[in-house]
Amino acid sequence: MRIFVLTLVTMVAFAANSVLNRVAIVDGGMDAVVFGALRLAAGAVMLAALVAWQGKGFALGGRARAVGVASLLAYIFGFSLAYQALDAGVGALVLFGVVQVTMFVAALTHGDDVPAQRMLGAGIAVAGLAWLLWPSEALTLPIGAVGLMAAAGVGWGIYSLAGQGAKDATQSTAMNFILAAPVGLAAMFLLPDWGVLSVTGVALAIVSGAVTSGLGYALWYAIIPSLGASRAAVAQLTVPVIAMGGGMVFLAEDLTIRFVICSILVLGGVALSIRKG
Repeated sequence: MRIFVLTLVTMVAFAANSVLNRVAIVDGGMDAVVFGALRLAAGAVMLAALVAWQGKGFALGGRARAVGVASLLAYIFGFSLAYQALDAGVGALVLFGVVQVTMFVAALTHGDDVPAQRMLGAGIAVAGLAWLLWPSEALTLPIGAVGLMAAAGVGWGIYSLAGQGAKDATQSTAMNFILAAPVGLAAMFLLPDWGVLSVTGVALAIVSGAVTSGLGYALWYAIIPSLGASRAAVAQLTVPVIAMGGGMVFLAEDLTIRFVICSILVLGGVALSIRKG
């Protein structure tokens, strides 16, 4: 039960990032790169303070750290740039659909035991996502934004996989953010125009970075070894459903019967995949 609750809290944090990004960039007019850079900086400050408070050191971590930092940057900026054109829920669907494939391929490549029931559940969940994303008169997706979100999905999948080998979840997440933040800030200062820097937009970036990203990712690194790659991949398929619900509540995005049916498929597939026996 404990791992279930912690996983649920983490998934809600992931979904909140989609909503916060969308509000700041689309409704607030904030530049996507600026939002991503401030998000990284806020996460770095929060996690550095947490590591210092715990009395832990700041270890670079070698090659594994480089993978974590590079994949975090790919995720953060692909994510923010894609949300200039995608709704909160749809963006999360693209993101975690790609994450699912990335982590399942890695699990199979490394010889992990993936039971047939888990494969079936994942297939049902992915089918629900695919149906929701299938082009129609009511839904047309910009190819460029989808490509950016797919790149973010690959980045997040690799970042999650890197977390399986982390000896200290908080320290590892902190160092990823601390090393990635200067790169993000450098990209921000190279921009000719920062867009609208409203108090609300900056506050949303700080909340997204410090709370739902920094603390959320540290929690994710702490629980992912218990989940394993394939189960972690499936669990994240709940995020698009949560994000769409948040988009409807906070962004007035439409509730459709198609969304309801696809959500049932996704959640049902996830339940089947993680169920024992």
